[in-house]
Amino acid sequence: MSSKERTSPMQPAGEGKGAWLAALEQGSKLLQDTAPLNGFDAYVVGFHPAKDDPDMQMEAHHFCKVVNDDFIQCVLFDGNTKDANLIGIEYIVSEKLHGTLPEEERRYWHPHNFEVLSGQLVAPGLPDAAEKALMKRLMNSYGKTWHTWHTGRHDGEPGHSLPMGDPMLMWSFNREGECDPALEQHRERAMGLDTAKTQQERESLLSEAHPQHGVNVLRDHFTGTAPMPGVVDVEDA
Repeated sequence: MSSKERTSPMQPAGEGKGAWLAALEQGSKLLQDTAPLNGFDAYVVGFHPAKDDPDMQMEAHHFCKVVNDDFIQCVLFDGNTKDANLIGIEYIVSEKLHGTLPEEERRYWHPHNFEVLSGQLVAPGLPDAAEKALMKRLMNSYGKTWHTWHTGRHDGEPGHSLPMGDPMLMWSFNREGECDPALEQHRERAMGLDTAKTQQERESLLSEAHPQHGVNVLRDHFTGTAPMPGVVDVEDA
């Protein structure tokens, strides 16, 4: 799958970089250990709506570290260039680990099957076989996502030039038509994606799909939406 640059929609507030920064950057490269960042090399792009304000939708670029077969941790940016802004975090657990969570905790974790089967979640730059293997691994998984900075909003409000307010718990789309079409089309053009083709190719993953918790959370907020095969809430199964 192709990988193209996606620039941040927001330039942070503040003055330009001073001469002190060059010395800091050089010193850090030579003397400081950035070991905790090693391994954050799996890159996927998707969309997040806020759980309590679903019209607040953002494109999110995930740079992830696969800790083991059941747990992934990601840092989120609003683009994929060196000037991208850090906007949040996401933890991803397998269906097995999700099943060990207390009932109260599960309300923080969104399901992933629609993101995978719809083609909304992509891994730009990966060979097709590797991307399909990754998406198969993400089937039936769950994510816990907090956005701390809303640099590009798609509900008619401008983004913020600095992190403002409380962190927002984000969710997943789970029906066709929930995501703002303009948001999808803008990413499609900018990154050279073919979501319809990707969705068709992922039909082979339908047999992997299990009913998930949280699929119906945003259902009543949107109108004119349609269910997708393989995306079923446990309460409807």
